[in-house]
Amino acid sequence: MSQLPKRALLAITSYSGPFYPNGDPTGLFYTEALHPYNVLTAAGFQVDLASETGTYGIDPHSIDKMFMTEADTATYNDPASEFSLKLKSIHKASDLNPADYGLFFASAGHATLFDYPTAKALINIAEDVWARGGIVSAVCHGPAILPHIMDRKTGKSIVNGKTVTGFTDLGEEQMGLMDAIKKFGLVPISEGAAKAGAIYKTPDGPFDDFTVTDGRLVTGTNPASAHSTAVKALAAFNAL
Repeated sequence: MSQLPKRALLAITSYSGPFYPNGDPTGLFYTEALHPYNVLTAAGFQVDLASETGTYGIDPHSIDKMFMTEADTATYNDPASEFSLKLKSIHKASDLNPADYGLFFASAGHATLFDYPTAKALINIAEDVWARGGIVSAVCHGPAILPHIMDRKTGKSIVNGKTVTGFTDLGEEQMGLMDAIKKFGLVPISEGAAKAGAIYKTPDGPFDDFTVTDGRLVTGTNPASAHSTAVKALAAFNAL
């Protein structure tokens, strides 16, 4: 049984600004934080929410009915829900002690492509969790942070030589967002993974529920995979 703290850091993007072709902002993809939070807290984890700057915004597209169950909507509409209160008092990552955590989970939204690659405090927490033998997990665009998390023993990214997944290029194209990614000079998940020496796997359909576990690294492809990615991350933790 692991001696690591049964406490998780749920990373949230701090970017909340223009992205979509119609001028809409991007930000946190709501259920990609809520679903992992629910899975981990139900398993007895203490879960802290943090962004690089201690601020966040929600991607308006992520609270569309097509992505939200009735339970998700109820949580979103309840300012007194535990998750709503945690979001409201989100931590600044640099204020936290990395040693407090045994599991790091990067939630997503296209916004993560803007800030995760340079989110030094979040990256530091993830590196510390990894160095102590803990679990690092990410879903959808959350894997944007992974190439920048270094294995302190090898000096290489923790995804080097590992199999991962994340939001697919086909998914970006089907959503009509690849041009926006290029316009802002952002790096698609597949490209970042390849540059860091990872083996990148995709599901048959870009919106299928799909996860990959490679040792202590657990990744998921899209919003539909947020719950299952957290379940697999929990299983990996329990197997330590």
